[in-house]
Amino acid sequence: MKNIIEHNLLEIKRKIEPYTPNIIAVTKYFDHTAIIEAYNAGIRDFGENRVLDAIAKIEMLDEEIRNNSRFHLIGHLQKNKVKKAVGKFDLIQSVDSLELAEAINTEAGKKQIVQKILIQINNAKEPQKFGFYPEEILQVFGEINKMPNIKILGLMNMAPLISNRTEISRLFNDIFNIKTQLEKNFSCQLKEISMGMSGDYDLAVAAGSTMIRLGRVLFSK
Repeated sequence: MKNIIEHNLLEIKRKIEPYTPNIIAVTKYFDHTAIIEAYNAGIRDFGENRVLDAIAKIEMLDEEIRNNSRFHLIGHLQKNKVKKAVGKFDLIQSVDSLELAEAINTEAGKKQIVQKILIQINNAKEPQKFGFYPEEILQVFGEINKMPNIKILGLMNMAPLISNRTEISRLFNDIFNIKTQLEKNFSCQLKEISMGMSGDYDLAVAAGSTMIRLGRVLFSK
């Protein structure tokens, strides 16, 4: 698999030149050996959807890989899993409500750490997906940003599963504009935008994404 990943990685980087986003290998459908193979191919960031599955995989890795990798929670975080997630993930990308942010801040305070997070934005307003609507985050961002045991690095977005690439590009550009507006309104710097997956990562980087979350396009022949 290492050779497959190396080949795919080269193709992905060639496709998105001159952009150089951080590539997050989404390993939710694979066991810990996929993380090892991706690590050996040069990848250092790994995304998982489920807290307990991710922790089990991380604990099976050797110390070198654990210490030199960054682990991202990219799936919905239930509040009853916050205690296990905080401190285990370098970045929780899927903070989708004020209540979840409060729970993370409380748990991080108990553990005397600052948990890095991204705010998930649902700008397509898909009812089946989690995330703040744009008008909602403008109202509550300041409250989350003041929480002492949370550090907001930026925004996360999942594009709808549609074939209209023009519309996807519009939605991605909208996320960049929301980031800019938040920075202006709250005098802060949001360095990261995590958007773009296997089918639309090229559109995402063109719209300003700094992190792309890749599974199928990275691991498949």
